[in-house]
Amino acid sequence: MDFLEKIINEKQKEVALMPIEELQPLRQTASFYQQVKEHPEKMHIIGEVKRASPSKGAINLSVNVIEQAQAYEKAGVTAISVLTDEVFFKGSIEDLRQVSEQVTVPVLCKDFIIDEKQLIRARNAGATIVLLIVAALPQRKLADLYKKATSLGLEVLVEVHDEQELKVAEALSAKLIGVNNRNLKTFDVSISVSQKLGEKQTTEAVYISESGFSGKEQVGLVKDAYQAVLVGEGLMRQSDPKEKVKELQVLR
Repeated sequence: MDFLEKIINEKQKEVALMPIEELQPLRQTASFYQQVKEHPEKMHIIGEVKRASPSKGAINLSVNVIEQAQAYEKAGVTAISVLTDEVFFKGSIEDLRQVSEQVTVPVLCKDFIIDEKQLIRARNAGATIVLLIVAALPQRKLADLYKKATSLGLEVLVEVHDEQELKVAEALSAKLIGVNNRNLKTFDVSISVSQKLGEKQTTEAVYISESGFSGKEQVGLVKDAYQAVLVGEGLMRQSDPKEKVKELQVLR
């Protein structure tokens, strides 16, 4: 069983026990898609609050998520991603709620979403963007969750790792498409994944390259085909992320 299968198995158990929440008002913030489209001249950064990962183990388990997120916002990120998976990434829905209450930028709920209950929970906790992973969902389920999320007023980041998955995301007319440089089956990372898929893009979506960025050299490899990068560990290990965010915001 690979990493992704283990995670999805665990997620199915989690969702089975998850209550259906009553829908709360949507947190009001700018559209990530609009902000990127209005400012195409620079690389946009999504700063990720990430305590741990299956591949790296603990990154910063005791991080104050509010302080981390506020540091990202002050540093000029366009959005903040918060890991909410408890078992494998040591995050929580409470981390998402705390961050959403203290920042004004769009916030992404980063989790393995397989059920509508998770969409409502994410929205109620303040997320304005949710992640749907093509490799984690049957196509029909992906389409249903995409439709439900947009009907809830959420932006949807559809994540892919190969050309076939990219075609699936583009066929959905996804406005935000993330190319994960990390293979979710092995957790190996290679920016060449984004480079390869950068040549295959066919829509006006905002394309985001995810994982593996520690400096401007790597961002430079994808800046022609991507409008944003998602950076977790590369920022979590900084005592002050401001300089690192500035470095990564290369001109396009």
